[in-house]
Amino acid sequence: MSKKSNAQLAEAHRDKTLVKFWNPYDPGSTNGYVLDIGPRFFLLALIGEEIRFNGFQCMRLSDIRRLRAPNPYADFIVAALRKRGETIHKKPRVSLNSLQELLKSANRLFPLVTIHQEGVKPGTCEIGRVVEMSKSHVFMLGISPNAIWDDKPTKIPLREITRVDFGGSYEDALHLVGGNPPQSKLKSQR
Repeated sequence: MSKKSNAQLAEAHRDKTLVKFWNPYDPGSTNGYVLDIGPRFFLLALIGEEIRFNGFQCMRLSDIRRLRAPNPYADFIVAALRKRGETIHKKPRVSLNSLQELLKSANRLFPLVTIHQEGVKPGTCEIGRVVEMSKSHVFMLGISPNAIWDDKPTKIPLREITRVDFGGSYEDALHLVGGNPPQSKLKSQR
C-alpha cells in the first residue's frame, strides 16, 4: 500500500468516512467503514452489494488497491442504510496486533471465523472454529456449506492467510443451522 493510501485509510478511520477499494484477488470492489488499523491488517465494517452491513472483514494493508476515500457513492449508500435502519456496527474487541491475536480474538467473540488464502486458493475459504495455533499454522475445525462439522481440523499456514471475516450473514446462517461443534471434535487431531 502506498503512503498516500495509508494516509487516506487513517483519515477515513479517524473521520468515519465510507471507503471503496479493490484488491488483487477480487474483480469487484469492497465498501465499508474502517474501524481499526493494525501493523499488517485493518478491520472493516463491511457493506455488502445489497447495501446492508454484513459483518466484519480484516484484510492485509498490502492488498489494498485503488483506495477511494471518501467512497464516490457515499451519499447513496449512507442514505440507503439510514432508510433501512441500518447503523454502523460498533468495533468488536478484535486485536490487530498480530495475525495470531486477530484469529484468537475473533474466534472468542464470534461463533464462526472465515479464513481466506486467496494467493494459493483463489475463490475458496475455510469457515469454522480455530481449535489450535502454532507460530506458523492455525488448526481450524471446518463447517461445510451444508452446516455439517468436519471430523478433524484443517491445518492452514499463517503466511497464506490474506483475509479473515466474521459476523456476516452467511456465517450466521451456518451457525444457526449447524450449531456449535461437538466438544469431541474441538480437540486438534494432528
